[in-house]
Amino acid sequence: MKPVITVEGISKRYMLGVIDRHTFRDEMLYRWHRLRGRDPNEHLGKVNHPARRGRGEFWALKDVSFSVEQGEVVGVIGANGAGKSTLLKILTRITEPTAGRAVIRGRVGSLLEVGTGFHPELTGRENIYMNGTILGMKTREIDAKFDEIVDFSGVEKFIDTPVKRYSSGMHVRLAFSVAAHLEPEILLVDEVLAVGDAQFQKKCLGKMGNVARAGRTVLFVSHNMAAMQNLCQRGVWLQHGRLQQIGAIETVVKAYLEGGENKSDAFFKRTALPKDGEAAIESATLYVASQPMAMLKMGDSIEIELGIVGMRSQGHYVAGLAFYDKMGGRICGLNSFETANVSFPLAAGVCTRTVCRIQNMNLLPGLYRVDAILQTATDRRPVDKVENMLRFEVAGWDVYRTGRIPKGPGVLYWPCQWEFIPEPKG
Repeated sequence: MKPVITVEGISKRYMLGVIDRHTFRDEMLYRWHRLRGRDPNEHLGKVNHPARRGRGEFWALKDVSFSVEQGEVVGVIGANGAGKSTLLKILTRITEPTAGRAVIRGRVGSLLEVGTGFHPELTGRENIYMNGTILGMKTREIDAKFDEIVDFSGVEKFIDTPVKRYSSGMHVRLAFSVAAHLEPEILLVDEVLAVGDAQFQKKCLGKMGNVARAGRTVLFVSHNMAAMQNLCQRGVWLQHGRLQQIGAIETVVKAYLEGGENKSDAFFKRTALPKDGEAAIESATLYVASQPMAMLKMGDSIEIELGIVGMRSQGHYVAGLAFYDKMGGRICGLNSFETANVSFPLAAGVCTRTVCRIQNMNLLPGLYRVDAILQTATDRRPVDKVENMLRFEVAGWDVYRTGRIPKGPGVLYWPCQWEFIPEPKG
C-alpha cells in the first residue's frame, strides 16, 4: 500500500521584504515556468525588478523528504522558525512549494490557525456545514455528527452567532471540533491548540488519540513534548528548514532536547555592570549533562554557574537563585549560605565562579525562569539582583516508569511509592 503522505524534496523560498508575483503577468509567467520545469522565479529577471526588491531570500524549507503510512501518528518537532507550519501549509495547498512535491492520498482535515476556513459573517452552525461540504461530506453525514461537534466544542449557546464575534478560544474550540469529528482520513494539527484552556487541550489530545486508534492518519505539530510522546509513534525533526532526523518519537525527542537550538536561553552575559555597585553578577550558564542547554526532561539534574565580579570593596558574599513558573509564581529559592553554608570573598577587580547543583529537577512540563541575587554574608544586605536571567523549558518524560507522563495541574511532581493492602475478610 502506498503512503498516504509523500513529501519529495520540498523546498520553499520567500523573498524577504517583498511579495512575489505582484501582477497578473508575474503570476502567469510563474505558472508557465513551473510547467516547463524551470525556476519559477526566473521570470522576475534582474534584481531591481519590483517583485525582487528586498533584503534577499529566505528558505523556510530546503529539500525535505519523508512519508507517512496510513494510521500513523507523526509528530513534527522543531524550534520556532524551523519550517513546521510552512510544511503543513504546503500539505494543505494553502501555499505552493518552490521545488519538490507533496502527494496526499485521502480526505484532509486541518487546523493550522485559529478560524482558518471559517467565514466570519457566517454563524457557527453555517460554518460547520460549509467546512463539511468542503471536506466532501454530504448534508446527512454532517447532520449525524452535528450535535456531537457542538457538544465537544462547548459553544452551543453561540452556535447561531456569527463567528466574527467569537473569542480566539471559541474559534479554536469549534474549528478543532469540526476538523476532528467530520472524519477526515488525514488530520493535520498545528500548535493552535495552545490557544485553548488546559481542560480543552486535554479533550483535544484525547480526541486525536481516538482518531489515531480508528486507523486514521495524524500529523501533529507541537512544542509539547509530553503530548508528542503520548500520541505519536514517529517524529520528524526540522531545523532551519532542513530535515534533521526522523525515527521513533522517543529517539527524535531526545535528540531535539539535546540539540544546539535549545542553548540560546542557557547563557546570560551582562553588557554593562552597575557603576555604583560593590559587586555584581556578570554571567550565568545553565548546564544539563555538562552541556549548556535551556531544554531538559523531567527528572534531569542541572547546574547553574554564576560569574561574579568584585568592583570597589572587599567582603564576603552569598549567592541565591529564585525559580518562577511562566505566570510569575515563585516556586522556590536557593541560597548558598542556607543550603550549603557557602560564602566567598571578593575584592575589587576579582572574579569568581559559584555553581549550584540541583539533583533531579522535580518540575512538571512547562516554561520556567531563574532570577539571581547577591548578598553580603554578614548581614544579608542585597548587593545585586538580575531578574529573568535564565529561561528554560521542561519536557514531559516517563519518570515513574509506568508508560504515562505526569502533566499536573501544578508545577511539581514527587517521587513516591504506592502499596495496596487488602483488608482481611471477617
